[in-house]
Amino acid sequence: MKKASVLVVEDNDLERQITAEILREEGFAVEEAASGKRALELLTLGSFDVVLTDLVMPGMSGEELLATIRPKYPATQVVMVTAHGTIDSAVKAMKAGAFYYLTKPTDRETLVMTALKAAELANLQQENLLLRSRLEGKLQIEGIVGQDPAIEEVIKIVRKVAPSNSTVLIEGESGTGKEIIARSIHKLSPRAARPFVAINCSAIPENLIENELFGHERGAFTGATERKIGLIEAADKSTLFLDEIADLGISLQAKLLRVLQEKEVRRVGGNESFHVDVRLVAATNRNLAEEVAEQRFREDLFYRVNVVTIQLPPLRSRRSDIPVLANHFLARYSPMAGGRVKEVSREAMEVLLDYSWPGNIRQLESAIERAVLLCDGDRITPRDLPAEVLAKKSITRPNLGERGRAERFEIPAEGINFDNLERDLIMQAMEKADGVIAKAAKMLGMSYRTLQYRLEKFGVKKGESRGLESK
Repeated sequence: MKKASVLVVEDNDLERQITAEILREEGFAVEEAASGKRALELLTLGSFDVVLTDLVMPGMSGEELLATIRPKYPATQVVMVTAHGTIDSAVKAMKAGAFYYLTKPTDRETLVMTALKAAELANLQQENLLLRSRLEGKLQIEGIVGQDPAIEEVIKIVRKVAPSNSTVLIEGESGTGKEIIARSIHKLSPRAARPFVAINCSAIPENLIENELFGHERGAFTGATERKIGLIEAADKSTLFLDEIADLGISLQAKLLRVLQEKEVRRVGGNESFHVDVRLVAATNRNLAEEVAEQRFREDLFYRVNVVTIQLPPLRSRRSDIPVLANHFLARYSPMAGGRVKEVSREAMEVLLDYSWPGNIRQLESAIERAVLLCDGDRITPRDLPAEVLAKKSITRPNLGERGRAERFEIPAEGINFDNLERDLIMQAMEKADGVIAKAAKMLGMSYRTLQYRLEKFGVKKGESRGLESK
């Protein structure tokens, strides 16, 4: 059973420390804040069952803190602590939504019983919020737009895995909506009442990301003037989304593996490990199996992360969804132009359908937003679209007989199945190399282990250079 969590907010150091120590001795998970501002910072990192706050504090008062907490964290219960002279203010705070008030000095038994009752109510509130959101239909998969069978399959998987605690790996090109899927998994899970915690591993320098994930103790390094809670610890009882997980360094991968195995985290510069209950959802625009083959990603971590894999298709392979998405973004951005832009012209839609969208849904959204802003009439026309979208695009295909050169061909009207194209290229290379993997790998410009992995993926056994034709 999880510990009830309490945030003690008190500007008097001695009083705060005594209160926190009493609650810890009684089995509560306790954090401390010396000001209302610091309390709000801690709340953004992870919600609390109970906030026990002094009423009169410099900077932000307990009443002001309460007014900020109530709309953002409706399940969190706020208990006011006040001196005898300000009881009227405490009663006023209760009318504004506080759970109860305590007067100083507070005896141990009253403090503990009040915290227990407040925590019980917080748990009931969380369950009620989750139930209400289900009844109101708020747990629909928001942000996922499309009717393509590939997207329908993704939605089915999301609905199946969301209620579990299993780790999920989302693979897909940049711009395909990996974070939207991760947030959907969180919203549909029992952890939905807790804040979703996300970090882009490629956006933070390697020498800083460990501190972001694991936090640090005061004095851990120069400039560490106070303790910092890392994102893993902040995601306790919630969902942690690691975007572009393949960009983590090998040493950090080992530390993450330990967190997943032991369910414990240790802050930088600390000696104590803390238990964490974190559901990990990871995403990457690379093929992690290939990263393992190239020894850029730990194999043991790969198997920990790759429990359930969701493959997000690129936009070019779900062309029927381009009009649906274009109209969705038009409805979103049209109000920016006063609502005068009503539709995408047939000519503009044909241009959108003819483009290969290397930036996927994110690029399409940007193109529609731009078109809405530049449009002079009530319809988006081709001249409102970005130049790169108007230009005819083609795919570069390797010439297997002459490495380093390439031949070009236009995308056929019916589109391209990239799996079939990959099979075809591999088969041609294997035939030209007389079944010698090393030679074929050289032709394809990939490593021996990568080609070996792809041969296994397509079910080709050694010596069966034609084995793919029937696959």
